Order: sequence, then structure tokens, then C-alpha cells
Amino acid sequence: MGGSLRRLSRARPPTLAHSVNSVFGTGLSSGTKGSLFLATPSYLASTWELVRILRRKRDADGKAVGTAHHNPALDTRVYEVCFPDGHTEELAANVIAEAVYAQCDADGNQYVLLDAIVDYHKDPSVAVARDDQVTIVDGKKIIKRSTRGWELCCEWKDRSTSWQKLSDLKESHPLQVAEFAFAAQIADEPAFNWWVSWVVKRRSARYHKRTHKYGIEIPKSVEEAYAIDKATGTTFWCDAIEKEMTNVRVAFDILAEGAAPPPDHQFIRCHMIFDARLVAGGHATKAPATLTYASVVSRETVRIALLVAALNKVDIWAADVLNAYITAPCQEKIWTTLGKEFGDDCSKKAIVVRALYGLMSSGAAFRAHLAGCMREMGYKSCPADPDLWLKEQTDQKGIRYYFYILCYVDDLLAVHHNPKRVKDRINSFLPLKPDSVGLPKMYLGAKLRKKTFEDGTTTWGLSPAKYVQQAVRNVKTYLKSNLEGRYHYRRGVITRSLLRPEEDVTPLLEPEVATYYMQLIGILRWMCELGRIDICTEVSMLSSYSAMPREGHLEAALHVFSYLKSKSNSRLIFDPMEPDVGGSNFVECDWSNFYPGASEALPPNAPKPLGKGVTLCMFVDSNHAGDKVSRRSRTGCVIFLNYGMIDWLSKKQSTVETSVFGAEFAP
Repeated sequence: MGGSLRRLSRARPPTLAHSVNSVFGTGLSSGTKGSLFLATPSYLASTWELVRILRRKRDADGKAVGTAHHNPALDTRVYEVCFPDGHTEELAANVIAEAVYAQCDADGNQYVLLDAIVDYHKDPSVAVARDDQVTIVDGKKIIKRSTRGWELCCEWKDRSTSWQKLSDLKESHPLQVAEFAFAAQIADEPAFNWWVSWVVKRRSARYHKRTHKYGIEIPKSVEEAYAIDKATGTTFWCDAIEKEMTNVRVAFDILAEGAAPPPDHQFIRCHMIFDARLVAGGHATKAPATLTYASVVSRETVRIALLVAALNKVDIWAADVLNAYITAPCQEKIWTTLGKEFGDDCSKKAIVVRALYGLMSSGAAFRAHLAGCMREMGYKSCPADPDLWLKEQTDQKGIRYYFYILCYVDDLLAVHHNPKRVKDRINSFLPLKPDSVGLPKMYLGAKLRKKTFEDGTTTWGLSPAKYVQQAVRNVKTYLKSNLEGRYHYRRGVITRSLLRPEEDVTPLLEPEVATYYMQLIGILRWMCELGRIDICTEVSMLSSYSAMPREGHLEAALHVFSYLKSKSNSRLIFDPMEPDVGGSNFVECDWSNFYPGASEALPPNAPKPLGKGVTLCMFVDSNHAGDKVSRRSRTGCVIFLNYGMIDWLSKKQSTVETSVFGAEFAP
């Protein structure tokens, strides 16, 4: 039998999970001479050594030492083993048995470790030939990716050899196979040329050094932080920790010396992460039965608020809540032991009374606390969007209108004719970051800026230009450094995959490239949310293939980024001017005979209308059987509030319509 056994440590007590007899059977009974090669677990030694098991140890009278027992702890048999240098040692039976089990998986199947790949064999009748690897279909190159017909000779750690299929080794030992292919000068063979370069490049990829960032050593504990300050003669980390602890101490109710926490409270650990923030180990607590996150205001609500602000000629101010979660009471019953960052209170027990970062319920706790503050100040939550808070106000001219506060977790937007007074009022309930209060400049990745028309009307504009430009730079860098120029975007070239992605028959993307494709789709979808409606349809079409994208789909997505590179600057203006929809063109008809007693259905809890009125317009159209494979149509719509575009959509219909008329009305 073959196997390997590393030199064993006598200091470790022998253990065995199963009966030794089940391992040895009759092959190594007291009256049988034999040999066996075994492998011990990794904690016993750092190098591999082959050992030959010679015989049972015997005493001066020739009797075998020790007796077998069904309980491994009581099995006292001892065997003589011979190491490669010729010396022998005595090992207990259950230590050897432990080595046997180390070579088996949970089902008892034996496994061996690869030492080297020493040879290869190719079956020309099955393997893909060089001339047959690439074919042309509809002008597209199709590359056959197959490992059939190839076998590699493997030498294992137990010095045995065997022939294995390339397809199996490619999955279990890709790096070793790739290195052998280059060493044997077969890397250009069709079975290797489409993947070995990628594998070898991944091996040489840079490793992110987690102990330093921007050349500065990052501590992993408070003790290390203090040691770094001492070694560098600075107080940077000490000052940062002290600043954080000044803010978060209110979250802890420190118990008296010797006092025990309540029995219904659960223990968790708290630790410092080094952007100098104290976080709780919320992963150790049970998940609450209710919601654990903080809801956010919708993008449509933000757009409407920008237009209403211009319509009613009121200002908009932004602000961020300082240490938002800490302002909310903790919804969980937990306690902890204080660490060294607490100074003299170190090692004391404390009840967590505020919503620390890291707790599962902290987001929901802050949302509930924020809602309580809003109600205390007299605001009501909008039934259509719970994170839009409104309150009746009167401006300088005596006109009644609604004042709004929009909440995106801890980012607040106030729409009011005197927003400074409102922010001061909020600051009395929730501390605000002083440098965040004022006219908004960025919101959710887009630039906010006022625009004044020739007639003196002032409105707001939303521009994702900065986000778009950075995304384009990131894509260009990634393609150059990770995909070796295999994919690129060409300005002005309209690919068939962009016009008809459903007809694309190019090869499927490799898993890692497919993941990158999904990232690109996510970036493009956020651009659409920020106002790039010009790519909305194309992004919607390409999103349908995120599960199994092809090379043509990736090239189409890159073409969209090429377009964005040349057209990066855009701004969505929320013009409050009321459109002339031509009311005289709408003929009044009497439908009372068909719909007697009909009236407009309005929500019973809708707030009463205040301020200036608006006109809501919607433009909708569809293409019939736009998808040539499924014959499903696509619907597109744009919604305007006055002249401000507040929502848009491009969506493949869920049903197949047989007529243009049906496609116009299908959802």
C-alpha cells in the first residue's frame, strides 16, 4: 500500500475518533508483519516524511506490547516505524490511525496530494486541432474551448503516479497545470491557450498589504495604535480614539464594581476599527423579528421636491446628522465588557443603551428615533413616501404651502423659505455636522446646482457628470490592467449586440468577467437613476442578460461607456413653468349614461393641496415584438411635472401581444 507519514511529535497525546481495529483490520495484527505508508495531520510536523510501519513492538519475552480495545483511549498497542534516514521510533496505534484518517474525507474516500506533473498525452482523434479551434458564424469568431483528448501524468506525494484527465486537473490544480503547460511548451495548444495565461497572471497579481495604507501603518487593536504613536512620536491615533470615545461614551451605562448585568441581556464584544470608530459585534446577537434597516426617501420624491422648491420660490438646504446611530436608543438587550479605549473604566461591565454601529437593529432604531423627532416638531409622514415629512407653512406673502424634510438615513434636505431656522430647530433634537449645513452641492452621487433662466426663473439642476466621468476612468483602467486588452470600446461603432442583444451567439463570458459585467450594469443603472435617461433603454436591454452574459453583451456595455466618455456632461433641469397642453383640443363628452355616478378615486388620507398647482403629463409608447427571439414588446414612458421630468421607464412587457394595439396597452 502507498501513502506518506510525516515525523510525529511525541509531545502530542495520541487521539483517535474511531476504533483502531477498523483502521488496521487484520493487516497489522500481533502475528502479522507488514508495511504501510501514512500521512499525519498538519499540526504534527512542518515537512513530509515517508515512514514504513515494520511490526508490533514486543517485550523481552517476545509478547506484543499493549492490547487492543474498542475504546481508542484504552488501546495501548505500540508499533515500530522506520523513517527515511534509517532510524526507528515507537508510535502508539491510535496516533498512526489518526494519520490514516487524515488521508480520508468525511465519507472515507482516500485523497493524496499532488507533488508534480511529469508528462502529458494527447489523443489527436478527440482533441481539438489548431485549425478547427476558431470558426466564423455570422461574421463573429467562435472559439472552441475544450480540454478533451488530453491527459496529464501526476506524481503524488506518496511517490505513486497516475494519468488524470486535463478537465479534472484544470478544476482542482489550475495553477500547477498552467505552469506545466508553459514549461512543456504546450501553452499554445487549443486545450490550454484560452485559459492558462489568465491563471498565471492571477498568481502574479498584487496582494493588498493590510498592515499599511498609503504607506501608513494601520493598527489592528488599541494597544497597537498606542504603540505606533509611541514609536513615531505622534499622538494621531490617540487623538482619533479620544475623539471617538467622547462621542460614543453616552452609549454605555457602566455598572458598579461587582454588579452583574440583567439575566435577560446578551453579551457581545465591542472593538475599535481603525478609521477610529467603535463598533459592536452584532453578528453574535439574534436577528430581531422586525425590520432592521433604515428606509430612505425615493429618487422620484427628491426630483419632485426640487421642482416644488422652484415652483414655490423657496430654498433648499442640506445637512448630515452627527454620529447618527448613537443618537437613537438601543432596541436590543445587550451588555459588554469595556476595552482599553475606555481608559480607567477598562474591564468594567456596561449595558449598551444606544444604537451602536454594528448592531443588527441600529438602522431601524435610528429611523424610529428620527421619526419621533419629526413628529415632536409637528411634521407628518407622507402616506406615499414615509421618509418625506411635511408641515403646513406660510411664506412672507402669506401664501400657504408645505414645508418638506426629506430623509435618506442621516442625510436631510429641507425645503423652506427660511431653511436656516429649520436646521437650527432640527439641531436641537439631532446634532448636525456644522460643515454639512447649507446649500446642497452633491446628493447621492450627483451634483446639485441652481440655474437661472432668461425670464429670471430660478430652478435646480441634477448632474451625474462627475459620477459618469469617474466610472469611465475606472472601466478604462480595469480593462487595461485585468483583461489584457481582450475587450475594448470603440467610439461611434454600433454593435449588433447593442441593437439586438437577444440574437448574440458569441461565447459565454468566464465567471470572473461575467461578474464584472454585472458590476457594469449596476453602475449604468445608477446613472439612469441620476438622470441619464438617454441610455435607459440600452441598459434595460443589457440587464436582461446579467445571469449568462456573452462576449457580445460585454462589448455592447463597453460601447455605452464609450458613448458616455464623449457625452459625459449632462444636467436634468426641473423647470417649474407650466406647459400649455392645449386644453381646447380636449372635447368634453357626457359619459354619465355609461358610468353613472362615477367620480375620481382619491386616497382618503391624501393631504389637502397647498401652494401652486402643477400639470402632470405622461408620454408612453411601445414597439411591437421588439425582442426577435421571444416576440415580447418593450414599453417606454416619461412623466413630467410641469416641464420637470420626474420619472422614466423602459421595460420589456411580461406578455406576448399579437398586435400593435395590444402592445400599446400591455403592462
